[in-house]
Amino acid sequence: MDSRKVLDIFREITKVPRESGHEEKIIAFLQQFAREHSLECRTDEAGNVVIVKPASEGCGHLPVIVLQSHSDMVCEKNSGVEHDFSRDPIKYVIEDGWMIAKDTTLGADCGIGMAAELAVLTSDLPTGKIECLFTVSEETGLDGANALKPGFITGNILINLDSEDEGELFVGCAGGLDTTAVFRYSPVPVAGDSVMIRLRISNCIGGHSGDDIDKGRANAVQLLARFLYSIPEYNLCRIDGGNKRNAIAREAEAVIAVNASAVSGIEQLVAEYASDLKTEYAVSDPDILMKCMVEGAPSPETKAVEPSVADSLVNSLFAAPHGVLAMSMDIKGLVETSTNLASVKMPQEGLIRVGTSQRSSVTSERRAAGLKVEAVFRLAGAEVTHESEYPGWKPNMDSRLLEVCRASYVRLFGNEPVVRAIHAGLECGLFLDKFPGMDMISFGPTLRNVHAPGEKLELASLDKFVAFLADVITHIG
Repeated sequence: MDSRKVLDIFREITKVPRESGHEEKIIAFLQQFAREHSLECRTDEAGNVVIVKPASEGCGHLPVIVLQSHSDMVCEKNSGVEHDFSRDPIKYVIEDGWMIAKDTTLGADCGIGMAAELAVLTSDLPTGKIECLFTVSEETGLDGANALKPGFITGNILINLDSEDEGELFVGCAGGLDTTAVFRYSPVPVAGDSVMIRLRISNCIGGHSGDDIDKGRANAVQLLARFLYSIPEYNLCRIDGGNKRNAIAREAEAVIAVNASAVSGIEQLVAEYASDLKTEYAVSDPDILMKCMVEGAPSPETKAVEPSVADSLVNSLFAAPHGVLAMSMDIKGLVETSTNLASVKMPQEGLIRVGTSQRSSVTSERRAAGLKVEAVFRLAGAEVTHESEYPGWKPNMDSRLLEVCRASYVRLFGNEPVVRAIHAGLECGLFLDKFPGMDMISFGPTLRNVHAPGEKLELASLDKFVAFLADVITHIG
């Protein structure tokens, strides 16, 4: 088994649509792969797939190993890019040692883990029985892991291949919780002598709401709310920003109606604010843009959000907590608790929905963060609900699997790996709930900009990852 084979399989995976909640084609791809290689394959009601590699000759006494990845991907693209994730293959380039999707997400999270599993299944590595588990809808709530039933997998050793830093072994992760605020309003007419202005913040880096939350990156939704809070009287006709709960908002847009006499003043304020943002985010988001587009008179059908609700919405978006709330007192440099102001949407007239997500390795702190977000939006008159909570994964520093992985890494590369927990969510917490006593670890090649356009895979790290995985699974037991 070598990295070229893994990369070739991943290239095939990039051709298969697999947005969270729409994994039918990747499930069929996995089932077909099993048939072509005469391997046992099981699929449960949720869409989770297990493909089994029998124990090699003379290895039947070795423990069963579960290799695990999720089959879905976050589908994000830059505005103006024509790409249909339900149909189009991912476009990528190989550049300076990286495989990069410049205008969309690449799906290496967690497609490269899937590819490694499929390569193991067809390898001649001397191993015990291996169960390759592919779970669905990890990115939107760990739905597949949550739906696993006893007996679907039989191994008590699990290697999760959903990490993003080669040379690091992950032994713990944060749990998560989603909080949604809903504003209801009565549409009001816009004065015919008004002027429509479109305000847009774009070109933010975005990124993973767990792994990148401590990097100080711009949140376009909150920055737009900050501007709207600061300007004189206007009518809010439309607001839209962010997309996925687990991604930092990269773009946001509002359409407002103002008196004609206010247009030049708004344009001047936008120019000043755009300059401020360039200064504030010169390091984290150097290409951030703020634009003001004057669009003329409103149409007779144009409606606005009733002013009291618009004020409450803008105030709460600006005031809502976003970013790191607490750092771990036990593990230096580890974010313990955070919250992400992920999106604001108007799915239908009279309704505005704000999506947020909270993470923490401490259950009580995660729930307290959700309540803090709830309090802000309830004060603004919104209806607030919490959903999709999942547990964290408590580190086990006495793990036998960790000992095997450490020894393997030193043997291969001559230096100690970094052992740490991660602030992002992994399915391991749910696995531990469902299969108590399971020995688990997570590792992977180096990925950057996951959950955002520009996601990339470092090819040199893929070489090391594949060699490491092969060595570990042939030395367990």
